[in-house]
Order: sequence, then structure tokens, then C-alpha cells
Amino acid sequence: MIFDHPDLVASFSRRPRNMSLCYGNTGDSLKNRQCFLGELEIDYRRLICANQIHGSTIALVCPEDAGKGALLQGAALTETDAFITRYKNLPLAVYTADCLPVFLYDPFTSSIGLVHAGWRGSKDNITGKAVQLMRKRFNADPENLLAGFGPAIRFCCYEVGKEFISLCADDIREEDGILYLDLAGINIKQLLAQGVRSRNICDPGICTVCQNDTYFSFRKEGSACGRIMSVIMLR
Repeated sequence: MIFDHPDLVASFSRRPRNMSLCYGNTGDSLKNRQCFLGELEIDYRRLICANQIHGSTIALVCPEDAGKGALLQGAALTETDAFITRYKNLPLAVYTADCLPVFLYDPFTSSIGLVHAGWRGSKDNITGKAVQLMRKRFNADPENLLAGFGPAIRFCCYEVGKEFISLCADDIREEDGILYLDLAGINIKQLLAQGVRSRNICDPGICTVCQNDTYFSFRKEGSACGRIMSVIMLR
């Protein structure tokens, strides 16, 4: 669990369960979703998913969206990489295998957000935009907001090319002639820039490459790897 709160569930899956309906071995994916979410007392048939495109589009979801992408990938929300809502019993999910899942929760307005933050979305400030939208739509005060990170590729392993210097120069370090990108660091900066307090950011520091025996990693395994599910829901 990311946040310990009776009105909230926020968690992420582990190997060997592949949660994707379109990547990796998908034969047991629906069963895997049912088992994982059942342990969290979530109805897997109400899951809200997206066709993630590494963009910065954020969906405001409501009860009519329940079940979109739960059983068929083609039924998922289109061209979306983040969600926000204030409705209870609406489980939001993103799928990753190196990208950063960002969980957002405001206990004062009972609102949540979930972000799929790859380098492209992070470059476009997707996490900062999610906080802004929660403030606009729910009157969520960023100082009250709790943020948590799921498993992702970390500074230690995220090797990038020289073209990233012009994109994310402040979040790159060079070691033995190799450039490394700090994906989590970019998103921490976005949260802080919106007024989220540093003490309210929970980063367990899990690296999908270093801990590939527990989490899927596209960098480590290639395009045939499965996907982690990150899920958040208000009770």
C-alpha cells in the first residue's frame, strides 16, 4: 500500500502476474486482475483504464466510466495518461514497465489522481498538470496533497542519449561517459512547484531494472515483457 488511510486503497502489483491485456503473455491477465484486485476488495469489472500514449492528457472520471478497459483494452479511455476523481468505488489503473506511476490523494476534499509518467509525459509536466486540475475541479490545496511513487526505472539504470541534454538537462547526470535520467526527480520537482510539501511525497525508490525479479522492466526484458498495475480507489 502507498497510503495508509481507511478511506483509500492505493497499491501496485508484482511479478509474476501480468496485468496488461496487450503486452507480454496475456493469457491469464484477466484472472491476474481479478486475483490482485480481489485481495484489495476491488471489483475488477469496475476498473477504469486508458490507452496510454505517453502524453499529458488527464481525464476527469465519473461513475459512467466504470469498467472502461476492465475486460477489453479497446474499451479503455482513449489517448489518456492520467485520471482524477472524487467518486467512491471507482478504481483507477495505469500500467507500467519502467515508467513512473504517481498516486495523488487529498484527504480533505476526498479526491484522488493517478498518473502514468514516462519521460515524454514528464517533459510535458503531466504530474504538475494533474495537481493543477485537482485544485481547479476539486479545490484541492496542494499543501494537503499526499503523493506517492510506484516502481519505475531509476537514476541508477535509466541510460539516455545526448538528445536528452536539451530536454531535461537539470535531471541528467554523467558517469563514465554515460548519461542517466532522473525520472522520479523530475516528477518530485513538478509536485514541489505546485506547492506539494516535500514531507508529503512518499518515494520508496523501487527500481524496476535493479529489482527485475519482482517487477517488469521494458529496458531489462524488451517489448515482450508484462506490465505492472498501479491502482487507486476511494472507499
